[in-house]
Amino acid sequence: MSGVKRITLLGILVAAVALALLATTWPTGQQALAAAQERSPQEWIRYLLRRLEGHPKLEAVLVPPLHAAQRHIEREPPPGPLPSLGKGQQAQSLLPSVSGLTQTLRVDTPQAIREALLSAQPGTQIVVAPGLYPFSTKLRLGHDGQPGAPIALRAAQPGTVWFTFEQVEGVLVDKPHWVFENLDIRGTCTRHEDCEHAFHVVGRATHALIRNNRLSDFNAHIKVNGWDGHWPDHGQLLHNTLTNSNPRETIKSVTPFDLVGASHWRVEDNWVTHFVKAWGNGVAFGLFMKGGGEGGKIERNLVVCTPSGISRPGVRVGISFGGGGTDPALCRTKDCEAYEHRQGLAANNIVAHCNDVGLDVNHSRDITLAHNTLINTAGVSARRPPSQARLQNNLIDGHLGARGGSELVAQDNLALAPDSMLANADALQLDWAQRPADAPRLSAVPLDFWRRPRDVVNAPGALR
Repeated sequence: MSGVKRITLLGILVAAVALALLATTWPTGQQALAAAQERSPQEWIRYLLRRLEGHPKLEAVLVPPLHAAQRHIEREPPPGPLPSLGKGQQAQSLLPSVSGLTQTLRVDTPQAIREALLSAQPGTQIVVAPGLYPFSTKLRLGHDGQPGAPIALRAAQPGTVWFTFEQVEGVLVDKPHWVFENLDIRGTCTRHEDCEHAFHVVGRATHALIRNNRLSDFNAHIKVNGWDGHWPDHGQLLHNTLTNSNPRETIKSVTPFDLVGASHWRVEDNWVTHFVKAWGNGVAFGLFMKGGGEGGKIERNLVVCTPSGISRPGVRVGISFGGGGTDPALCRTKDCEAYEHRQGLAANNIVAHCNDVGLDVNHSRDITLAHNTLINTAGVSARRPPSQARLQNNLIDGHLGARGGSELVAQDNLALAPDSMLANADALQLDWAQRPADAPRLSAVPLDFWRRPRDVVNAPGALR
């Protein structure tokens, strides 16, 4: 029997068991059928496994075939490290250099770094000497940078300066026009609960630039939110590696880039990987924008939910506008009733090895999802009206689901056949083995994943 037939039969089994179990709690078969169409097979399997807990006779009969279905639908990533595809922290400083830095302050001790952050004036770059710098209390900023005269904390060369943080917040960024570049920062807390953020960008910290850093072992490596009626808009997160060594043993949010309420952020060319929440609700996101902001752009990132153990407990989502929703008191719009995010764009991203959806739209409006490639994910979801998304020119391994009246308008997308279209999709070897039909170029997406100009017509997905 072919692999496709086996998966088909297993899918039928999952659906049949789901409907049988739900028939005891849902009033009509029509409602059950509608719900089955809205949700992915991966989600149904997790649901059924939970429902079977505590029923040993049913577990003995039904759990083995459910696990077999799960192994076929959620393919285990290949052994060995996956390539970064040129994303994340680069070995050399990025060009162009940040302009407006006319003075240099050199530091070589933890105390000197603290003092420089408090004293540096606009136009100053704080250059840290090569070495390891441990910190156990929050680093604070003293002065505002200015347009055309920012303040920067940086290493002259990536891979030469290491910070270790044992505090809840590493750097509290609450001043505008600050730059953080070429640093390696690791959370070293004994309890994962105690290492929340490498950078916490809040309030008046507009135009923050976080560029070419490696951040590891935090719950939410970069947290962005409002404070005292101010919102840190127009930030940039460029070419950073955000990762963890192990699943996070915490009940707190696990989301390497966690943005609440801020507008017009650019999140580009980052490598986000290995975000697993072991405790609490088990739900983790690679990155999200929520909280009533607008105009966020998420482009050309590589998001790998987990490089191994794809079916381990918990739920892992790649990129989301809306995340898990926002406490009304934390919303920019006071209650987020109208939307969690609007006018957002996710384009040219590669999202792989997620046991839930690669792209998610939750209570968000006017969202464009274009030229993304999803590999070994549960697909795309739109949920909680008034969710509204345009899905154009994507290459999708997974399911499309619009729930409860949400709107998902799909055009020129293509289902990925991972065994035939790409050289080795699961290993992220993405040369075309069989190039699909061309899709029309979108004016909003003139470049591809590697910043190559797109032709008038080009293949769906992140690669032209």
